Amino acid sequence: MTDRTLRLILGDQLSIDHSWFTQPTTGVDYVLMEVRSEASYVPHHIQKIVAFFSAMRAFAAELDARGFSVRYIRLDDPANRQSLASNIEHLVSSTAYTRFEYQEPDEYRVAHELDTLASRLSCGAVKVSSEHFLTTPEFFQSVFKDHKRYVMELFYREVRKRYDLLMDGDKPLGDRWNFDAENRKKLPTGHTPPKPIEFSRDVRDIVEMLRAQKIRSIGTVDPARFTWPITRAESLQTLDYFCSALLPLFGTYQDAMHTEHRFLYHSKLSFALNTHLLSPLEVIHAAIKAFEGSKGEISLAQVEGFVRQIAGWREFMRGIYWTHMPDFKDLNFFQNTRPLPGYFWTGDTKMNCLKHAITQSLEEGYAHHIQRLMVTGNFTLLAGIDPNAVDEWYLGIYIDAIEWVQLPNTRGMSQFADGGIVGTKPYCSSGQYINKMSNYCSKCFYNYKEKFGERGCPFNTLYWDFLMRNKALLEKNPRIGMGYQLLAKMSDQDKTRIAEKAREVLENIEDL
Repeated sequence: MTDRTLRLILGDQLSIDHSWFTQPTTGVDYVLMEVRSEASYVPHHIQKIVAFFSAMRAFAAELDARGFSVRYIRLDDPANRQSLASNIEHLVSSTAYTRFEYQEPDEYRVAHELDTLASRLSCGAVKVSSEHFLTTPEFFQSVFKDHKRYVMELFYREVRKRYDLLMDGDKPLGDRWNFDAENRKKLPTGHTPPKPIEFSRDVRDIVEMLRAQKIRSIGTVDPARFTWPITRAESLQTLDYFCSALLPLFGTYQDAMHTEHRFLYHSKLSFALNTHLLSPLEVIHAAIKAFEGSKGEISLAQVEGFVRQIAGWREFMRGIYWTHMPDFKDLNFFQNTRPLPGYFWTGDTKMNCLKHAITQSLEEGYAHHIQRLMVTGNFTLLAGIDPNAVDEWYLGIYIDAIEWVQLPNTRGMSQFADGGIVGTKPYCSSGQYINKMSNYCSKCFYNYKEKFGERGCPFNTLYWDFLMRNKALLEKNPRIGMGYQLLAKMSDQDKTRIAEKAREVLENIEDL
């Protein structure tokens, strides 16, 4: 019998530079599949589903054009068994493959499904590296083997050294590892960032197929003009645009939020990175090359902030994920159980910051890290929302959300449900921070300066109530000591008023 190999390509493994694709090989077939189990395990944003299916179809077409043998299973294919494992078992048995190969999945859920499948297949099964990330879980663990806790900065420095990124010999360029303190500015009045790069793709066939197949989704899409990059060529264009037009002020305004400018100086590269259309190293090298060739127009602070997000935070999140799964997904440090308010699915709230962050997410499938952390995430933490509901919302609504990066960011950093594995403190604030970093508060029904009354900002009341109700868990945390020092100076009467107002706010949370 002639040996024949089936190789699976997942929707987030679209790297044409993988060693599988050096040249076509006789007797090797590649399969990509659109399956209901992946499209429906949470309610996904329609743009997220469209982006994955579009990118997968484009990648299959590219492989076919390069002479590779490709099998593509559409969602509406009558022979589709609607799960990865079921389709693979059928293909192996019906085509008499003698070998099944798959790349290491990025998600624990998918890895478990494929590893279990591999153990029961009648043919040989081999798992190979996805060849995408800068580090491995083993490297992550080696960095922290002599440390009591994970510190991203320590990990980031080791990655910088390992790949010689922004280094001057064995020292960091500019004699500093981190320029974060210089990158926290609000967008000035009258300042207009460059327009975000957009593409125009007709995706009506996919949208109509999703509706016909009754795939539940959230958010909106313009089927005649889908704007996200879904091919490698488009992703490279997006990278080039970021380096030339956006990187010069990326760091300065990376934490800013604005009602009129949704993308500001952010790159729109996260989907391309998380589907492996681009590699993290080529993105980092492109940014550093732009910095080095800019003749001073791009400062070190701008490029270091960008490199830190990819070489530092992105890789750090992956290390946390694979070190602590599957238990990480069940952590609930504060034992929060409150349901997610309905306006997280509509944006219909009087809180202007939430209204804009949620509406943008529903319309774009995207919000940047401070909107996710300090607006929606901050609110759900302060309000005691069940982290399972928070995880599901974040995983579904964002085009770049894949569990390996979403879960540690949401349950860990944003909700502190891990009790401090990811971060050293809860990332929470009153309305003052939101006002400092945005123009959201200027036209809000609520007053960011007030805690009480009809127009007292819910963030203010809930912030102090959060500290009070979690005092036993948090008061010894040195990084939020200032909050407890201020709380200690409050009168018993004010504390009682805060608790009563917070109770009122939470009882009427759907009406905020």
